[in-house]
Amino acid sequence: MKPLARAALALTALAALSVPAFVAAPPAHAAAGVSVVGPSGGATADPDYATEVTVSGSGFQSIPKGFGGVYVLFGWAGDGWRPSQGGITGEHYRYVPDTEALDNNGFQRFVAFPGSDTAGAAHAIMAEDGSWSVSMVIPGATFQSRDRNGNVSEVDCREVTCGIITIGAHGVKNANNETFTPIRFAAPSGGGAAPAAGDAPAGDDEGTAAVIGDARLGLAKPAVRAGTSIVFTGQGFQPGEQVVAALDDGVTAIGPLTVGTHGDVAGALPVPGDSRNGTHVISLTGASSGLVAQSEVTVEGGTALAAAPDEPAEAPRWLIVAMLAAIAASAILVIASAITSIRRAAARRKAKRQAAGPAEPAPAAPTAPAHPAALAAPSAPSAPVAAVDAHRDAAATEVLTPAGGPR
Repeated sequence: MKPLARAALALTALAALSVPAFVAAPPAHAAAGVSVVGPSGGATADPDYATEVTVSGSGFQSIPKGFGGVYVLFGWAGDGWRPSQGGITGEHYRYVPDTEALDNNGFQRFVAFPGSDTAGAAHAIMAEDGSWSVSMVIPGATFQSRDRNGNVSEVDCREVTCGIITIGAHGVKNANNETFTPIRFAAPSGGGAAPAAGDAPAGDDEGTAAVIGDARLGLAKPAVRAGTSIVFTGQGFQPGEQVVAALDDGVTAIGPLTVGTHGDVAGALPVPGDSRNGTHVISLTGASSGLVAQSEVTVEGGTALAAAPDEPAEAPRWLIVAMLAAIAASAILVIASAITSIRRAAARRKAKRQAAGPAEPAPAAPTAPAHPAALAAPSAPSAPVAAVDAHRDAAATEVLTPAGGPR
């Protein structure tokens, strides 16, 4: 075989072997990524007050009908934090505690795989392309966290790196879905962003400390439902002191909470399920400084506010006028009836007197006969008395005159 032919044959064989290699190579898996959008339009949150942000993921490994999904958390992550690499909660990473309920405080979210049995308890369902989106609450630059032994420690995101953490849910470790996205904290005055990582020298707190002695209280939401919690942040307290959070006059309370080095404190105050609807007052009280910060919060979905027994509902004006008119008419009828009764009684008494006539006097006792001269010329009596006297004289004449007349 000629050298030129042998070379062509060798090139053909090499090309044939290389084709299966290119065909069998699997497509590259897109790396998972997370974006955070806050009120300012970027991954920035308020260091002093709670901030609601939108967290979106793309390129995650989506397992149809797979068990679990992805937990979305806010917290701090250090070196070697990934659970798939042996990272341990409370040691290599910490996050804000929250419940797994659908109506939790917004510090944690659960994204379920499509068609998963746990999809009913999820805040979002991952698409088949590995994308998802949820809303979350960043409590501020400081928060308290517990490790596996229940020990509480405070995390200050102005001193360590904090951000959005995604890990496998329900104990499933999946390196493809483990991400960390830093969040920066902007001062309320808008004078620039506090570093999300440890850019400032250790112990240099100038420009980041809150004004101590001017206690303030911020709420994540102005209204909450009964049976959930009030997410709050407090500023201006004395560093290291104990603070107690209470609803109204102690209906429910938590604490003591330890104030951070910048005078900040954060937490979630439970709201009883039987709380009355309407406005309530949440207060933070410093144990050593005596500082008090208060704010109003509206509770919904609780018990209806009943009317106070000593404050009956006001009657309509027309009803009051009608009642007064009825009372006046009744009084007039009573008076008229009394007058009529009096007149009728007087008329009956008058009729009885007229029917009985004048009273007949009793007959007078006999007296000695008068002198004939006196009898011959009696004085003229009055008309009423004359009839009585005539009757009496006739009777006396019959007694004094003998039979046969005078002699």
